[in-house]
Amino acid sequence: MQDTPLSSQPSQRSVYPRGPSFTLEDFSGRDYIVKDFIESLSESAIPQRRSAVGTPASANQPFDPKPLIRAFEHAQRRLTELSGDLEIRENELSAAVRRAEAQHVQNLSSLGRKLNQSIESFQKLDISLNGSGLSGGDGHLAVETGKKLEELDRQRLRALDAHFLIECWDEVSNRGEITLLEGLRKSGSGEDKVRSARIARQLLRISQRLDPRSWADPATKTNNGSFVNGAASPSLNENSSAEASVPRKNTGEIIEKFCETLEKDLLKQFDGFYRKANFDGMRDCATVLCDFNGGASVIALFVNQHQFFIDRSQLVTEELAGDPDTWEKLADPDAVLPGVEPSLQSLVDEVKVVVQEESAIIKRAFSYHEEVLGRFLQRVFQQSIQQRLEIVLEKANSVSSLAFLRSLQSSRSYISALVDDLKAHGLTEHPDPISSQMATILDQQLEDLFVPYFAGSSYVERERRNLEELYTSLLFKFTAFHARRKKTATTFMASLAKSGSELLASAKEAYINRLDSSDFTPTQKRMLLQVAGLKEPSDSAKQTEPEFTDEDGLLSIAFAKRMLKWLAEGVGRGLELNVGSETPKDVAMLLHLLLTMMGEGYVEVSLDASLDMTTSLESAKSEPDFSYLHNLHPAISITHLMIMSINTVLVPLVAGSITIRREMEKKTNSATTRVEEKINTIEQRTVDGALAWVSKLLSSQKRNDFRPREGDTALLELLQTPTCASICAFLGRLHTTNLTSLPPGGSNIRNLLTELALGMRSLLLEHFKRFPVNAPGGLMIMKDVTRYVELLKSWDIDEDVKTVSGVLDVLLEVGSLFVVGPEALREKLRGGTTNGGTRGPRNNSNADSRGGATRSSPNDSIGLSVSEVKAYVLRRDDCNSVGMQSLLSTL
Repeated sequence: MQDTPLSSQPSQRSVYPRGPSFTLEDFSGRDYIVKDFIESLSESAIPQRRSAVGTPASANQPFDPKPLIRAFEHAQRRLTELSGDLEIRENELSAAVRRAEAQHVQNLSSLGRKLNQSIESFQKLDISLNGSGLSGGDGHLAVETGKKLEELDRQRLRALDAHFLIECWDEVSNRGEITLLEGLRKSGSGEDKVRSARIARQLLRISQRLDPRSWADPATKTNNGSFVNGAASPSLNENSSAEASVPRKNTGEIIEKFCETLEKDLLKQFDGFYRKANFDGMRDCATVLCDFNGGASVIALFVNQHQFFIDRSQLVTEELAGDPDTWEKLADPDAVLPGVEPSLQSLVDEVKVVVQEESAIIKRAFSYHEEVLGRFLQRVFQQSIQQRLEIVLEKANSVSSLAFLRSLQSSRSYISALVDDLKAHGLTEHPDPISSQMATILDQQLEDLFVPYFAGSSYVERERRNLEELYTSLLFKFTAFHARRKKTATTFMASLAKSGSELLASAKEAYINRLDSSDFTPTQKRMLLQVAGLKEPSDSAKQTEPEFTDEDGLLSIAFAKRMLKWLAEGVGRGLELNVGSETPKDVAMLLHLLLTMMGEGYVEVSLDASLDMTTSLESAKSEPDFSYLHNLHPAISITHLMIMSINTVLVPLVAGSITIRREMEKKTNSATTRVEEKINTIEQRTVDGALAWVSKLLSSQKRNDFRPREGDTALLELLQTPTCASICAFLGRLHTTNLTSLPPGGSNIRNLLTELALGMRSLLLEHFKRFPVNAPGGLMIMKDVTRYVELLKSWDIDEDVKTVSGVLDVLLEVGSLFVVGPEALREKLRGGTTNGGTRGPRNNSNADSRGGATRSSPNDSIGLSVSEVKAYVLRRDDCNSVGMQSLLSTL
């Protein structure tokens, strides 16, 4: 037992020929874990221990720790070596850090000394400049001396002006002359003119205070300036009576005449400089006049005498000479917009060029250029553009309301583009951006142009009336057709055509009479008649005009698209014109108009007509006419377009008003629900009417169709009975009508066909209980059943209805009950064809008393109850045979 471990020692020593090798990288990585490192040293011994477990002597083999001891000893030595290497590297890095820190301290000390030297140099320079030091005292004294000299010069000039002002007043008050000011005015110097204007203004104030009699009411003065009836100035006392008796000069009148002469002279000089393009002279005159009277006279002269207003004074009132076709297009709701009126466009283009050119001149000629440019722009907008705009809109309003709205939109858009171009140019600040003051003036002028057209709710009312008239005209024939249908529904059949024609003729006459009112222009009347598809009344037209047709009472997707296009145009126009803050209310009003005209007045009226046609389906004596189903597809499509337009165009515009948005959504959902309910009712009545006709066809089945005589080979050679053929032909026509009348992608057609298939199933299950069947007749039943099932399964109905073992396959099971023998029938019943007698009454209760549409569910079991099986088996001729009686006794 002791020899086994000794003999295995060489193999154990060969597992560790050398110790594991490690480096610093093994311990510096992120994945190093002490526990994993220790386990890796000892994992080499684990396979050896496990390999020894399978040997017979493994239970008594002693543990050999020497390999592990050698591995750990070698690892310990290697770790000690690595620790020494690590300490050496740490010492080297520490020494490098100390050297770097010493160098950093040295650099900081050097930079600190340089900074102190720079500060000292700056302080010396500052002291020298401020004169605080000995070297800078002369410079400071020179600056102070210059300031004092300037102040003394200003005082001297004020003293001279005061002396000159006193001399002028003495000359005016005592001698009635103004020679000194005249000489100063005629000197030709711009500074002298400014000085003369300033002194004249001061003389006016002095005259008002010292000589108030010259400013009193002219009715209380004599010709020589004294007051009538001894009236005196309140400022004079009783001691001045002697002085008052001496005739004095009317200083106010003299100074005012001089001011008028000075102003006229300056304006004349300004005009001369303007014609010579002498901008410096213009600027001097404008400055003097601004200092004299605020510059109002020179601004008025510059604006009034501008060549642009002289040239446009006659052109602005000219009649519009536009193309008549252009105005016709503006009035046509389906025509492409022709754009802004040509004369207005020409004026706006010229204004753009003139304002940009004049802004450069104004900046060079006026020191207060923004005020001048503002007055110039006001004159341009309030006179030239506004007058032409009024003429254009007046002409458009005489054409039609739609032409007015479109002209208003195009004019506002083009003039707004002018304002944007002027802002982008910069005007007096060109090429820099325009000043905020000029931008405000431009915006205000643009707003003032269109304020009369957007006051209150006038614009929105125009839009609403325009849409209402267009919708009414477009739907005129449709409305008149259905109005005739309602009124003639109770009349005698012989007078239907005559009374219908009379109603349509009277409706047309009433509509044309309404268009003849003063509210409609001739062009608008012509366009509305064109939209309505009518001709203007005339002797020749009355004979050739076509009568109303049945197509006028059908829905048209093209009409709906036109209505939505007109609505979108009106909404876009209102947003572009930015007519006010009542947008949610205006949008709610447009929604009400759309739901009333398109929803109630168009879609629902058509669906009501279809509903009226379905009332007589179940009692029809001939094959029902399902042509009314063709109205469902356009009704669904139009409703879908209407809802999409509401959600895309109208609802986002009322996002700021939660109350109005909820009300709009409530109205929209209510209209949609009404349409859906009417469509569902039409489809259900269609199913009921179709099943009623099928039930009538089944009732015409001959009693011997399933009990032919032995020699009746002609019946046996048929693929199905005549009744089955007629029913399948009818269902095929109905299926085709449904496919062309309902949207192919929706669930309406599938639900309708599924309901029809389930109703057919119930009718056939009841039908085969009524006829005696012999062996050849059972084959005929199987042929009919197979034809019915193939036809119904070819439709696009629910998968759980037409799938294998679905609810339709019960018909095949019923057919097989008439053809198999007793034993085969026994095996068939034993295999699970029936599902017990507890579900039997349910299948019979699904058909109504009229044989109409069933209310079966696709989830009903396809099996037959015991009572149903007996009902079918008892119709067989061999039901009294021994085998069948034995079978029936077991049920």
